[in-house]
Amino acid sequence: MELSLALNRYDRHVPFFMGTVDAPDGISVHPLEVGESTPFRDGGERHERMLNGLEFDVAEVSLSSFIMAVARDPDFPLIGIPVFPRRFFSMGQIYVNADTNIRAPADLIGRSVGIHAFQVTLSVLAKGDLKRDYGVAWESINWVCMKPEVIPVELGGDVSVEAMPDGKDMGLMLCDGEIDALISPQPRKSMLARPDRYRRLFDDPEAEEVRYFGKHGYFPIMHLLAIKRELVEQRPDLPCALMLMFEEANRQAYGFYDDSNYSLLVDGRKYYERERTVFDNPWPNGLFANRANLEAFIGFSHDQRLIDAPFAPEKLFHVSTYDT
Repeated sequence: MELSLALNRYDRHVPFFMGTVDAPDGISVHPLEVGESTPFRDGGERHERMLNGLEFDVAEVSLSSFIMAVARDPDFPLIGIPVFPRRFFSMGQIYVNADTNIRAPADLIGRSVGIHAFQVTLSVLAKGDLKRDYGVAWESINWVCMKPEVIPVELGGDVSVEAMPDGKDMGLMLCDGEIDALISPQPRKSMLARPDRYRRLFDDPEAEEVRYFGKHGYFPIMHLLAIKRELVEQRPDLPCALMLMFEEANRQAYGFYDDSNYSLLVDGRKYYERERTVFDNPWPNGLFANRANLEAFIGFSHDQRLIDAPFAPEKLFHVSTYDT
């Protein structure tokens, strides 16, 4: 069995592209470097190509969109594996216009806030965090979406969600004050030439992240691994075998930092040491270590009208991974 494996080019995936992660007997894995918003060597739009087009055998996909797909169709042709290759804290990903008087989360009430799309995982997480941890209801904000939803949603007429006008750039809209804030995993490229026109909402986002981790006990999940259900029916050992491969890739990626000059970051090794002290292991795979994280996010999805009812995280994954 030869499996196509669509991944982003994160450092923890470098071992796959190097060919240093061994596959189980009878399996060969062909890694593809597929981006999402930004195309890589093997293209972009990874989530849509997998969730709607079933283009790959295995792929890294949006947690939020996958939850929506499984909630709508219990026999969805993809099944999850509890491997989580992308994570973000939301606090450091909220940018505000430099001239605005927004100084605290509560100041976002009644404002216009840009997001990639309503169901994008970071958007759902940030909306959920703002409501749960800071008392700022997502219903009180006007959301401006950069792109269409991967899976159609009906939110009702009592909330304010609009599309970014054609021909506009969300980063420039923030810099020019056409929106008050932006939630994005990094500054938009259009913002980088105008660093004096925006700032982060939190003056010390790292301190907020440490506080969050101490309170909730997890580094929030953005993506999970999904595999075609038909392949698992042929080889029920595949989910656990792939989990072991990703664990080995993580082990090798951490090993890169044995060389203090591995990273382009001047203090990469020092930051690595600090992170392991503060967060221990922020990248655990398996269902047990991520249950609280997944339960909270499924609750956010329900509260934000993306799914009809919350459900147990097991519904996302193959039965062979329940004890991981």
